[in-house]
Amino acid sequence: MIAAWCWDLIEPYLKRNLVNRGVAHPTRRQVLEEFVSVWPEFTATIGVQEPWAGTIRFKWLVRLSSSEMAPLLDDPTGWLAARYGGGKFKLNLHHGLHFVSTRNFKPEGDPRWSEAPALDL
Repeated sequence: MIAAWCWDLIEPYLKRNLVNRGVAHPTRRQVLEEFVSVWPEFTATIGVQEPWAGTIRFKWLVRLSSSEMAPLLDDPTGWLAARYGGGKFKLNLHHGLHFVSTRNFKPEGDPRWSEAPALDL
């Protein structure tokens, strides 16, 4: 089972994949089968906005495989706050090298992410 907010982000991608393979009007079953097929190859990359040279940039903090995402998907704001504190976070979903979608989160609290090492992308 996947969180509804996440399904809303990836369903258009799944349908587009099927249409691109010649399925003009994918059924719900076909979309679910596509999900089962591609989900193991999904990753989530999380970054946070940080001030830099009079503007902002993203400090990328972590990349999670689909098998590691369940706690994040169940409560993204709570997961981010517990792990990194407050801030303006961006979650990017990828299927392999393909960008799928993004969603922003803004948990309250003191920013503890500044001590976290940046992900080398």
